[in-house]
Amino acid sequence: MGLVADLFWSFRSPYSYLATRRYRALTETYDLEIALRPVYPLAIRQPDFFERSHPNWLRYTVTDVMRLAAYLGIPFAPPRPDPIVQDIATRRIAADQPHIFRLTRIGQAAARRGKGLAFADEASRLIWGGTPGWNEGDHLTGAAERAGLNFAELETEAERDADALDTEIATNQAALEAAGHWGVPTLVFEGEPFFGQDRIELALWRMKQRGLAARP
Repeated sequence: MGLVADLFWSFRSPYSYLATRRYRALTETYDLEIALRPVYPLAIRQPDFFERSHPNWLRYTVTDVMRLAAYLGIPFAPPRPDPIVQDIATRRIAADQPHIFRLTRIGQAAARRGKGLAFADEASRLIWGGTPGWNEGDHLTGAAERAGLNFAELETEAERDADALDTEIATNQAALEAAGHWGVPTLVFEGEPFFGQDRIELALWRMKQRGLAARP
């Protein structure tokens, strides 16, 4: 039997985006299942986070993400539109959020089908990979199809079953914190958290200690 791990992840996190295709590749190379467990980003969970953070925080994060993407050879561009509606000058989060709730609920609906990681990978390539208007037209439909999913079905479920999906997303967040962390991306394997896109090799090392084998 293969190994199983959980990946706690956010559609607004550029670091989640930079980790996703590499974690997905591990599931293709090794006898490993990674269950995506979407959570709402800090902007939703702690709306005043950005107002409280150091003035250099945002500038450094942008610099770090862009050079990291270049280092990894992963396409990267600021999302158009941002999954979170936010005034960059004041850092305030808007009350109306037309994207992130829809996206995260759809991601959880995909996770219900065991294809959350594939959908997160395909969708985040649109959001963070330079596709303008990723939320319009058939962009997300194509992402779902590439993940082996029916987007219309996911979207209908996200609208019809919003409360239950939000309960599942809150359960994901509680499970992340119970495992010992609060941020994303965090892979949890056998109760041990590996936070950050720079802990993938360390997580792989640990799983190999537990008998992780290559797929035949």
